[in-house]
Amino acid sequence: MTMSFSEFTQQDYEVIARDYADLKEAAVKRCANQQELDVVQKAFEFANEAHKGVRRRSGEPYILHPIAVAKIVVTNIGLGYKSIAAALLHDVVEDTDYTVDDIRNLFGDRIALLVDGLTKIKVVLDNDAKAKTRSLQAENFKRILLTLNDDVRVVLIKLADRLHNCRTIEFMPEYKRDKILSETMFIFIPLAHRLGLYEVKSEMENIWLRYKEPEAYNDISAKINRNMTDKEKEIDEFIAPISKALEAAGFNFEIKKRVKTPYSIWHKMVTKGITFDQIYDLYAVRIIFTPAPGSTETERDQCYHVFSIITDIYRYKPDRVRDWVKHPKNNGYEALHCTLMSNAGIWIEVQIRTRRMDDIAEKGIAAHWAYKKDGFAGENESEMDKWISKVKEILVNPDVNALELLDIIHNDLNTSDIFVFTPKGEQKRIQKGSTALDFAYSIHSHIGNTAIAAKVNMRLVPLSYVLKSGDQVEIITAETESPKKEWLQFLHTRKAKSIVMDYLKGERNDSIKTGRKMLEDQLSALGYKMTDKIVRKLMDRYGVLEDDPDELYFRIGIGLVKINDLDKIVSKSENSSGPKQWLAWFKNKGKKGGDFVINDAGGTSHKYVIAQCCNPIPGDSVVGFLGPDGSVTVHKKSCPVANDVAAKHGDRIVVPEWEESAQTSFLVRLSIKGLDRIGIINEITRYISFVMSVNIRRINIATEEGVFDGVIDLYVHDKKDLDKLTKKLGKIEGILNVVRTDL
Repeated sequence: MTMSFSEFTQQDYEVIARDYADLKEAAVKRCANQQELDVVQKAFEFANEAHKGVRRRSGEPYILHPIAVAKIVVTNIGLGYKSIAAALLHDVVEDTDYTVDDIRNLFGDRIALLVDGLTKIKVVLDNDAKAKTRSLQAENFKRILLTLNDDVRVVLIKLADRLHNCRTIEFMPEYKRDKILSETMFIFIPLAHRLGLYEVKSEMENIWLRYKEPEAYNDISAKINRNMTDKEKEIDEFIAPISKALEAAGFNFEIKKRVKTPYSIWHKMVTKGITFDQIYDLYAVRIIFTPAPGSTETERDQCYHVFSIITDIYRYKPDRVRDWVKHPKNNGYEALHCTLMSNAGIWIEVQIRTRRMDDIAEKGIAAHWAYKKDGFAGENESEMDKWISKVKEILVNPDVNALELLDIIHNDLNTSDIFVFTPKGEQKRIQKGSTALDFAYSIHSHIGNTAIAAKVNMRLVPLSYVLKSGDQVEIITAETESPKKEWLQFLHTRKAKSIVMDYLKGERNDSIKTGRKMLEDQLSALGYKMTDKIVRKLMDRYGVLEDDPDELYFRIGIGLVKINDLDKIVSKSENSSGPKQWLAWFKNKGKKGGDFVINDAGGTSHKYVIAQCCNPIPGDSVVGFLGPDGSVTVHKKSCPVANDVAAKHGDRIVVPEWEESAQTSFLVRLSIKGLDRIGIINEITRYISFVMSVNIRRINIATEEGVFDGVIDLYVHDKKDLDKLTKKLGKIEGILNVVRTDL
């Protein structure tokens, strides 16, 4: 963040003293003795002097940022005095004349190592002036993850630093804001989730939504506040008999009320195509209990005991029971979830946790360490260790380039696991979506290389069979077998794909020739010649290093890259002004975007390409990306593709702004559901065509047993028209749900 220098006022010093007092109060609870607290005090005094007179873009003293990061480190993540000190010192080496050796001499090796790791991340990640290569940000994230090899606390402190930067993101220019929010969604939020930091993850998600989809955020927040006000009494009445029953059973417990976050509600509305009113698990109650000392029941048994007590009081929804006590999530999360019907007729989710489970759910990996020191180490921590080891294994692979690494880690951070069984009944954890062949490779590379078929639940199946949780799997092998390139078409896990790829590299030259010939033939059939421009476009699309076209041909040759969508990709490259592009006029704010400045000199408008993945319309919050040919592709800010591109190529971001025009119409799709009655379809179409004067391109509605469901594709001028239309359609008798969906 940009800084300036000016003398501090008395008020500045008072604010610094107040914020540090808050931090110190929190640090006292984490420091084991006065000596540890003295280190924190020394780090504050050193950082305060180093940053004296320096201000952030917001105008506040710069030292308030390290103090805030340190407070997140201790309060939200639960780290100890060395991490608190490192957080206070994390910008000193980068922003002042002090060196890592200075930090080492004053604070010792471990704190110096933490500060050095944070400095290495910051030097490139937060410095746009060094944006010179197309894969720069992928390299940045590789640097971040490499610090896992040194000390996981570096990543945790960096997450705290990113959270505070998100909290103060309003003071950044818009192009920088888009870059940071996209990075945050693509890597930092999944990373926080994977390390078990629920509070950090949720706050980042809500900040992302507030700036990417401000209307949706404000609307959902207002509805949450209204609903909580209306339902507060009903939830208290729901809790009362539960409290009474648990007290009678002798439990030492507390009960907390919570409501879904705006982001989680928005995400569910978007992915499921539903309205706010259709989210039935809006409210949750968390029961946190301390296991009775001397009890012969395990923590798991006591969770089930609580479950039996509360389900004697209320009916529960069997298909909404989630037992993460028996099978914890791969980030260590443990709890027993169920959804109960209250006497007032609303579904309420109940989460049952011990105090230890709650600490781990809120503070993640740091709480794992704390409980391990206290003598509690179970399966969950070993799963966390396994994941960190797996990341380290990926990082040291010389054949994985930075862009591939970013995709691998991103996908791995977002995967969920299932449990399957060996023929002897041993339970194995494997990624959801894995095939029988993935399972073979998870056991041993030799078993995978020689696999010919599998038995799942005693039934013979092909190696491409996708496993389900609870399957019992036996792999059939033959010593004469070897990996085949066709396997890459259905393998799911990175480990299995890597082993097969390594094996096939012995035939690399033949595969390159085959892939090049396939690409030339396919392009020729479409009427194109294979130019450098087209090859670069394809390499960019498939995440292949820019200076290695042979890698593209190799992947095509072995079947890892499909070229059945070649026409769409090439036509976008060759015909950037063609009719397929949905060209629209924008006016640009003339703000700086990375290394690029696009000026709206003399009032001249610029042609921008509308991204077909999200089809933004005037009024949507949008972000633009400058292409190699000078064209700008415009996406909705919340578009997953835009977040992917911005996370990898933040230096290409520009800030377009819609120009009002009554002459241009944009195609959108509405999903519509309701209760069928005579004339309702005619009423819908008449309103759209005659009242709103909107042109319908296509309508497809099916009716079954008195309920209709379908989509309407139509042309609108802007989001204001669309919102008005959607609201009016929702008031027609019988219509239950109208939402905008992807084309």
